Amino acid sequence: MSTAILPTRLELDSAAGTTALKVAVRFWFIVSVIGQWAFLYYIVAFYGLSTFQGNFETWSKNKLLFKGYVPGDTAGNLTFAAHALFAAVIAFGGALQLIPRIRARAMAFHRWNGRLFLATSLGVSLSGFYMVWVRHATQGPIGAISVSLNGVLIVIFAILAWRTAIARDIDAHRRWALRTYLVANGQWFIRIGFVAWMILNHGHDGGFYRFWTFGSYLLPLAVLELYLRTKESASPMGRFAMAGGLIVSTLVMAFGIFGLTAFLWQQVLSKL
Repeated sequence: MSTAILPTRLELDSAAGTTALKVAVRFWFIVSVIGQWAFLYYIVAFYGLSTFQGNFETWSKNKLLFKGYVPGDTAGNLTFAAHALFAAVIAFGGALQLIPRIRARAMAFHRWNGRLFLATSLGVSLSGFYMVWVRHATQGPIGAISVSLNGVLIVIFAILAWRTAIARDIDAHRRWALRTYLVANGQWFIRIGFVAWMILNHGHDGGFYRFWTFGSYLLPLAVLELYLRTKESASPMGRFAMAGGLIVSTLVMAFGIFGLTAFLWQQVLSKL
């Protein structure tokens, strides 16, 4: 007769909750990578070649771009070009940092790509400060404050991610790296969130933009903190609830990604 001890109901529920949470996180990650790399394609296709050719006037075809190309403002145009290309590096390299298999099998790549990601995050933040406070490339004080707060968080989180990596505090480093990843992609979140809202509300803003200009990075941060705490100490039901919330938010995010990608694809075609 076997003397193996059968798992208890609580252990089974805990394992199922953990599995559900892992599936939800992977679903979020896959959808995010698809959306960010579609955004990467847009940045490269719309801004890449024209930037390296110095043909900044082409940016004017994007009618929604506020102070992209400004005649005679060489410093501002170059700063915007750098800002856009920094965003492309973040969209591509940031996602690679989150793949466990790369961390396990290509640690040297993970480290150098991580350094590039953190340096680029600082670059996108500093160029953003210039765009807001020197070029005044936001519409109103709310936008300026939001972008500035986003930039401050990027700088703080990137520095902490760097310091914890140097100190070999792996757990703390991963947490700060995740936070950096989210705030560094704040301008992507603001686009997909706003597009999803406008589609669902048939083009009516209803003041959502004022909320989402801050919520685009503060809400993902709040979800991350809730996820980290749920993963460590929540009950099985808490993990199921967190998994369900992630799946719902991912579906909304996918809706916004689809709408944004369709719109950006039209921008690329108009440039051809």
